[in-house]
Formats: sequence, C-alpha cells, structure tokens
Amino acid sequence: MKNVSNRAKAIYLILLIFFIAGFGIFWMDYIGLIDMYSYINRFRGEKPSVMEQAGDEPSLIEREEFEKEKQKVLDRIEELDKREALLAENEKSFQVEREKLEEMRKGLELEKKKFEEEKKKYSGYMKNVRILAKKIGNMPPDESVKIMINWEDPLIIDVLRQMDSDAAAAGRSSITSYLITLLPKEKASRIMYLMTQL
Repeated sequence: MKNVSNRAKAIYLILLIFFIAGFGIFWMDYIGLIDMYSYINRFRGEKPSVMEQAGDEPSLIEREEFEKEKQKVLDRIEELDKREALLAENEKSFQVEREKLEEMRKGLELEKKKFEEEKKKYSGYMKNVRILAKKIGNMPPDESVKIMINWEDPLIIDVLRQMDSDAAAAGRSSITSYLITLLPKEKASRIMYLMTQL
C-alpha cells in the first residue's frame, strides 16, 4: 500500500464518492423520494407527458376523476335529501296517528267514566228495587197495588221481577201474578205486554 501514490488514492476516493452518490440517487428514486425519469427527460429536452405534468392545472385524468367523485358526492347528497324528506313525511304521519290515538284514548276514558257513573247509578237503582220488592212483598196486596199504581212502568216491572227472583231463591211461589190482577185492566195489560218485550 505504500507504493500507491497520493494521486491514485485521490482517484480511488473520487470513484468511491461517485459510486456512493449514484447508488444513493438510485435508492432515493426506488423509494420514491425523487423522480429520476422526469429529471432525465428534462435534461434531454423532452416535455413531460400529460400524465406526469405538474403545475397549477390538473391533468385531464385528474379532472375526470375529480368530476366522478364530485358526481358521487352529489348523488349521495341527493339520496340523503330524499331520505330526510321521507323521514320528515313519516314523522308527520306518525304525529297525526299519535294525535288520533290520543283523541281515541281520551274518548275511551270519557266513555269509561260515563260507564262507571251509569254502573253506580244502576247499582243504586237495583239496590232500591230489591228494597222495594221486599217491602211490597211484606205488605198486604191491596196496599201494595195502591202504591204501585203511581210508579212508572219500568220500575213496576223491575220490582215484580225482583219479587219473582226472591221467591224462587226462597223456594216459594211468587204473588206477582196476583198483584197484576189487582191493577187496573189497562195498566195490567200494558205491564204484561212490556214484561214480554223488555
């Protein structure tokens, strides 16, 4: 190595530097840090192709891709708008149905309240009918008929039926037929007719 002159050392060193630099450039081109192909074309004086043209204006393919993506976005927005409109319409119809159901619920509650009131009235009425049936049954028939003549026909019918029911429950015969015969003929015939109808 002592025989190698300083000049040869310098040449070897320069060659080594060129080799390392060339290898480094090709490596950077390989990993994508630089684009050697475009640099070589510029050095030769060739214009870059439309595909590789860089600058302010996008290439034709880039513009087409952009338009396609833009159209996809617009289609998606239109689809979402349609869905939103459909949802708003469905929500509106649901609101109308909810209001109808609420009105029906209120109507049912009102009917239930009326029914409960009628039930209470009927319960009180039937209690009075049972009491009157016992009293009429315990009175002399002539006295009973004098009182019953002044009653309305439905009350007379309900009392007579209650008397029949009480007599059947007690296992004895009812006196309702006898009481009807003591009524005035016109009233008796009307009561008998109504009893067959109601």
